[in-house]
Amino acid sequence: MKRPISFEIEKGGAGLARAGVIRTPHGGIQTPAFIAVATKATTKGLGSFMYPQMGIQAVIANAYHLYLTPGEKIVGHAGGVGKFMAWDGPTMTDSGGFQVFSLGEGFGKKVSKISVEEQPREADIAVWDEDIATSHGKLAIVDDEGVTFTSHANGSLHRFTPERSIEIQHALGADIIFAFDECTSPAAGREYQKEAMDRTHRWARRSLIAHRQNIDANAQQGLYGIVQGGRFEDLRLESARTLAEMDFDGYGIGGSFSKEDILGILEKVNRELPEEKPRHLLGIGEPEDLFIGVAAGIDTFDCVLPTRNGRNGTVYTFFGKTSIELAEFSEDLRPIDPDCDCFVCKQYSRSYIRHLFKSGEMLAGVLASAHNMRFLTRLAEEIRQSILDGRFDAYKEEFLGRYSS
Repeated sequence: MKRPISFEIEKGGAGLARAGVIRTPHGGIQTPAFIAVATKATTKGLGSFMYPQMGIQAVIANAYHLYLTPGEKIVGHAGGVGKFMAWDGPTMTDSGGFQVFSLGEGFGKKVSKISVEEQPREADIAVWDEDIATSHGKLAIVDDEGVTFTSHANGSLHRFTPERSIEIQHALGADIIFAFDECTSPAAGREYQKEAMDRTHRWARRSLIAHRQNIDANAQQGLYGIVQGGRFEDLRLESARTLAEMDFDGYGIGGSFSKEDILGILEKVNRELPEEKPRHLLGIGEPEDLFIGVAAGIDTFDCVLPTRNGRNGTVYTFFGKTSIELAEFSEDLRPIDPDCDCFVCKQYSRSYIRHLFKSGEMLAGVLASAHNMRFLTRLAEEIRQSILDGRFDAYKEEFLGRYSS
């Protein structure tokens, strides 16, 4: 049977960097690519009609949240998550594995996918997705079969197993779905990381069986396995080798890293994964992270930061991040970034956007978020072109030299 997801490598670059195309039932994704997060079938503040203007090729929604509201049956009845949100391009859904982590081992903490080494382990935890980390109930029990949790909406009891997660994702109808996994905290020790990794591998096999047994879904949706193992290189490599032996359509790299060891681990992990399959880095996607990931063989990224930063007044420029609310911008009639091609920078000034923030206007966060999203999609486009042109390392040095100056 022809698989619904295929991947063509157009050109390799320095190291593991590569440019390619992921083909899905709803169109192609030119890689490397930044995937917009649409957790609840919406990218915060940005309507799907705006996606083409921002260069968004695909979105990733979350099975946990759409299961709770409006329910996978309603989304399925609408024709799947893409049609539900009026988007005709490629879609992905995360399995809800991060919720296992944020509800269970990470409950009561603000836990990040990347830890900061300079601070004490329990004090370094930062919000990865504030909306996800705070929108849950007060109970989650993880066992070898799945996770039992209460709804943040009404306290009702629910149960996720690998089979149930796949069933929900089948109903949601995304082109690419993910195996149910347990995403661990950067603070977790080796013993728990090993336990969670082994459980993730068992859940991966069960997810794969549940998917392949549904003939209709198997013909329309691709399934990615998720590499776990935390910050421990040997566990990551073991996870990659174990999952590489399973018949997945692609692979996600999940869990937690430190900035210092992310590059080394990613590169070694990707050398263990099948070269012909696409690789997605879950929940990580700041500008500098894209270069780290691409150099290590990552094809697609997702991250909530462009819209969260935008809502908080932080904007990306080619000379680094800045707060648009600074007093120095009060009379500045230049765009956020004169080199940016987004519709925000073509029409609005720093002064005007600062005024919107200071006035508490809703449009402020919309414009800043739209700019940030285009900044990242354009960066991915330029990284891709640099690989095709055989100058990835030169472009990386050029961009980071300006961005960090």
